[in-house]
Amino acid sequence: MRLKRTLLASSVIAALGGFLFGFDTVVISGAEQQLQKIFTPAADLSTWWANFWHGFLMASALIGTVIGSMVVGKPADRLGRRGVMFWLAILYFVSAVGSALSWNWYSLVAFRILGGLGVGGASVVSPMYIAEIAPAKVRGRLVALAQFNIVFGILAAFVSNYVIADLQLGENEWRWMFGVEAIPAAIYFLLLFATPRSPRWLAAQGRDDEALDVLQRVGVDAEGESAADELASIRTSIDLDHHNLDEPFFQRKYLKPIMLAFAIAAFNQLSGINAVLYYSKRIFESAGFVEKAGLLNSVGLGLVNLVFTMVGISLIDYFGRKKLMIVGSLGYILSLGVTAWAFSTYGGEFSAVGDAVDHVAELESAAADGTLSAPDAAAELQSARQSLELAVGAAATGGRIVVLSLLAFIASHAVGQGAVIWVFIGEIFPNRLRARGQAFGSFTHWIFAAVISQTFPLIAEKSGAHVFLFYAVCMVGQLAWVLVKMPETKGVPLEEIQKQMGIE
Repeated sequence: MRLKRTLLASSVIAALGGFLFGFDTVVISGAEQQLQKIFTPAADLSTWWANFWHGFLMASALIGTVIGSMVVGKPADRLGRRGVMFWLAILYFVSAVGSALSWNWYSLVAFRILGGLGVGGASVVSPMYIAEIAPAKVRGRLVALAQFNIVFGILAAFVSNYVIADLQLGENEWRWMFGVEAIPAAIYFLLLFATPRSPRWLAAQGRDDEALDVLQRVGVDAEGESAADELASIRTSIDLDHHNLDEPFFQRKYLKPIMLAFAIAAFNQLSGINAVLYYSKRIFESAGFVEKAGLLNSVGLGLVNLVFTMVGISLIDYFGRKKLMIVGSLGYILSLGVTAWAFSTYGGEFSAVGDAVDHVAELESAAADGTLSAPDAAAELQSARQSLELAVGAAATGGRIVVLSLLAFIASHAVGQGAVIWVFIGEIFPNRLRARGQAFGSFTHWIFAAVISQTFPLIAEKSGAHVFLFYAVCMVGQLAWVLVKMPETKGVPLEEIQKQMGIE
């Protein structure tokens, strides 16, 4: 069917919440090493504690994300989906400006948590709003727009970080990386005025005339079904939802779908995907890349993520959920295993590059503050830079292996877990519990994301090989789970899936 302008525009605007979701999630990756030098309050303690507090800073937004995804339901019912999206835009804007102007570690953590509240809320409300304004025949495609925009936001953040680094803004570079998010947040806020309220929310408030008007504006009549019939269907659904609110979620008969949702959400993060996205620049610099090369490689990760997300979405109804998960799991194991091998085999060469970079930085600082005389500084700097070039050359082969294996890792994630997780969780729960099932899966996902982001600096400080080997072993566990426990839901009626789950 041809999409009406109001429907398409409203869906695109709502999907901007997903764009900001993706942008806010990974924008910190370009600034994290600079932040560790400036803001880690435990810098005078042991390396373990310094890394612990830095990991907490990196994971702080995820604290807000967990809270936001849990509590956004009631405000969305009281203020409406559109009303909540206005507040999400404000949270994004305040977080961006506040993070850019942060005066100490604690203020930065607080503003990052605010941004996390926006991310958690957007992960629930943006697709909910689109699903409620879209006619059934195009609902899937338009909801997928929100997922696409998340990945597009991730790519945009990587590109933004690279461009800002290229401007050579010095010690204020990290402030600009955070602050630039205020621009799309402000645009999102203003564009929301052009969107209608959700017809389902209007009907739930007893505002049937307004709901009917919105249904007509988004093109329900053009689909061959009258807006009045669609409104009657919405009212029936609302009455059923009210009837089922009293049913407990955690019951023995729902144990199987609950465990399946928990497993796929936990394995999603045990792959290390958030660690790679959050710490991509650090990982590439640990593999022998210097200056802006780490940020440029991060842009490559974002681009591959975008392309293969589209591939995964296009294949999910053709090959099925289980086959994509098998392919993704095998890709995880191979790519993570190769990455661990590269860090183990070329660890000496990688460390030599890091030492050479530090030596050059020390000499440049000494020359700038006059500790070294000009003639001595020039000679020592020339020698140090030559040593750095030799070290980079020696580490080049290992570095290329790390880049290629991580690109394969991102592609495996996008085609497998990235495409499957939320579709699968939405299918295994009965309709009356689907919203709570999705919320449970989201909660599990973000809890594990916070743990992985918090612990990565602690483990990686000891050995890059060990952390990637750990993720690879976890993905062996995922492959076993997929082969033994995960049911195929492609083309299976929802009623039949409930029978397989032992619910009906």
